Amino acid sequence: MKIRTVVLLIVTHCAVGVLGFMIGIYALPILTAPSAPTEAAIQEVSSEATYTAQFRRDLKDSDALHWGEGAVSVGPEYITLMGRLSPGPDYKLYLSPEFVETEADFNRLKSTMVRVGDVKTFENFVVEVSPDIDPSKFTSVIVWCEAFGEFITSAKYQ
Repeated sequence: MKIRTVVLLIVTHCAVGVLGFMIGIYALPILTAPSAPTEAAIQEVSSEATYTAQFRRDLKDSDALHWGEGAVSVGPEYITLMGRLSPGPDYKLYLSPEFVETEADFNRLKSTMVRVGDVKTFENFVVEVSPDIDPSKFTSVIVWCEAFGEFITSAKYQ
């Protein structure tokens, strides 16, 4: 075999390996996600919500791979979403005293935020609020990808 052929084979095999790894990182959370809560379950929990807001796709740092859309309900015991999030790994739900729509703003304000819990589904979710967290002391709810430091979406509820 010529050196050129060997180099071409190595480069193409490495490229396919990297592409497969990237597809695996994207697909694994989708394949391992638990079943999403039903709309009836969301409505039941949301009926006790104190605040409502909307996740929108048109935020500054939202893009084709990082977005959320739908109705968010914030209550003293649960935060719910009736809508969808872009799939991804290691999503966390935060409450913030200020509205943020960029990674830079999130990182700047992270020390003033409180992490509520994990978001494990990409269509509808229910996240339990710890009794020591008071949502009325915050104004915004944020979904953040902890593993990659990516802003997903946020909504201002008061």
